[in-house]
Amino acid sequence: MTPMRLAVIRDYSEENWHSMDLCAQMLIKQLQTDYNTSIQSIEVLPKFKSRCQQIPWIGKQHFAYNADRLLNRFWDYPQYLKPKVTDFDFYHIADHSYAHLAHVLPPERTGVYCHDLDAFRSLLDPEREPRPAWYQAMSQRILDGLQSCAIVFYSTAEVRKQIEHYQLVKPSRLISAPLGIASEFSINTEKVSNSNQERLEIAKIGTAPFLLHVGSCIPRKRIDILLEVFARVKVTHPELQLVKVSGEWTQSQQEQIAQLNISKSIIHLHGLQRSTIAALYQRASAVLLTSEAEGFGLPVIEALACGAIVVASDIPVLREVGGQGVIYCPTGDVSAWVEKIVQLLSNPTSAPVINIRLNQAQRYSWSNHAQIIAQSYIKLAGVENI
Repeated sequence: MTPMRLAVIRDYSEENWHSMDLCAQMLIKQLQTDYNTSIQSIEVLPKFKSRCQQIPWIGKQHFAYNADRLLNRFWDYPQYLKPKVTDFDFYHIADHSYAHLAHVLPPERTGVYCHDLDAFRSLLDPEREPRPAWYQAMSQRILDGLQSCAIVFYSTAEVRKQIEHYQLVKPSRLISAPLGIASEFSINTEKVSNSNQERLEIAKIGTAPFLLHVGSCIPRKRIDILLEVFARVKVTHPELQLVKVSGEWTQSQQEQIAQLNISKSIIHLHGLQRSTIAALYQRASAVLLTSEAEGFGLPVIEALACGAIVVASDIPVLREVGGQGVIYCPTGDVSAWVEKIVQLLSNPTSAPVINIRLNQAQRYSWSNHAQIIAQSYIKLAGVENI
């Protein structure tokens, strides 16, 4: 029997969406491990072309980078895919923000993973998320692509609830495929071989206790709350540090750090290996996730898998993913966060016991994620052959 040829369409790495890169990588890895005789999973990713960034007078501006992103996403990627339509049996778009690519693919043989509705917020709630006409047109094209796909995968019940609320996709085409945990995230993480630069960065932490945040600095992450909470906790625990992994500070966040006078107590790390992040999870006094919205919240289950104490915003998605293994605080309630973290620092045993934390993490696996996606395309192939 000839294996099904499944194209896994990835984000450009230059977008720096590490969680999206991880999802595609883990899916391909698991399909190659578990379905190597029935599915031939192939990564599809053209080379990113830098045009505007090569122009001397604008190359170093943020505008140039964004212009290149748009050109690559909406011109180069579709052109790259067009001649490949007959090269594969099915197409899996790993990130919904690339769903516009479905316009050049056979919709009856294309699926997409919808991680959240952020890309469509300017269309769904224009008063809260006002955007210029060109941006809305771009979002509409992405949404139209998603709606044309035969299958739409989602991560949590809350994401499905939102999709159904806005009537974006027929319920019959929705398939739950929760994300998983990479093998590096474990309570028994092996010693890693770090680069010299990585070792220098990690050495800055020393032996002092620290709070940890892993993720980007986009608005919904509520980094303003993270910084305010840390500054207040530090008043009673002056030795405490904040370790921030990934993301780039915005101008307002930099100003807040200066205003709170906490810059010397913050260690900002980038480009770490997963095994190094796992070691940080294990060492942290607590892992914080102050987000006001999430599609899944990978750091929650990754941290739990490492045995970490996790304090997260009390929102439906994180309640679903973290279960009884996480401590929850009202979103944006700085005083509640400070009170809970001070309590944890004084008495870590007030957190859910480690077995509960580890058991919650064990509910998620990339193997299960890949199995659901594989079986969905196999079923779709069977329908096509009827």
